Amino acid sequence: MSLYSEFAGWYEQVFPFREEVYLFLREHAIPPGSAVLDAGCGPGHYCSRFHLDGFQATGIDLDSQMIAAAAATSPSVSFQAMDIAELAALKQSFRLIYSIGNVVAHLSPDRFSDFLAQVHAALEPGGCWIFQTVNWDYLLRFTEYSFPVKTVGEGSVSFHRRYLNMSPEQVIFQVELQADNQKIFNDQAILYPLTADGYLQRHEAAGFLLEGTYSGFDKKTFSREQNSGLVMVFTKR
Repeated sequence: MSLYSEFAGWYEQVFPFREEVYLFLREHAIPPGSAVLDAGCGPGHYCSRFHLDGFQATGIDLDSQMIAAAAATSPSVSFQAMDIAELAALKQSFRLIYSIGNVVAHLSPDRFSDFLAQVHAALEPGGCWIFQTVNWDYLLRFTEYSFPVKTVGEGSVSFHRRYLNMSPEQVIFQVELQADNQKIFNDQAILYPLTADGYLQRHEAAGFLLEGTYSGFDKKTFSREQNSGLVMVFTKR
């Protein structure tokens, strides 16, 4: 069972679909109707929207509960429960591959490099690869970090995220969901942080060309010194 299995039923409330994110992704899915892959799709919000807009959408996620929720909502979309680091098993090519929500940080450095090679191989010539992570350049100055608490259900349910024992090699990611001050679940996983330069070096080694670096899907300039995210856009050479 993966980190978010017990959380699947709450995911849409805590992390709802964002139009800003979708429009950013769709801008790089050219031409219209092309094949797109969501690596770490969760409950499939963005795949479903791509499908409604006429794209050939595929979503993969390690969590079978998330995939079951996605398939129930959008049965016409291709969803598969699988490790994103094994996407070569799909034996498909895509115009756009994306991974949002810090999913790639769950891959160790060696697995991430192998994953990039598979992404590059699966992209059509000139295809686009987009990923989003937290800003590790900023966060790695701390040994512990707590994110702002997210609340749903008129404030009765709260979602807590913490980074513990932080180092350049790995970070303990701890999550907890509470309802009426009672724990619904809590779990933790290991994350493998990379700075923006570290990501860039690995992508260049894999044969990607950098097209853009942003702090978020609003296209604001990325700053290593601020508590923001990192969104990087690459194309296949």
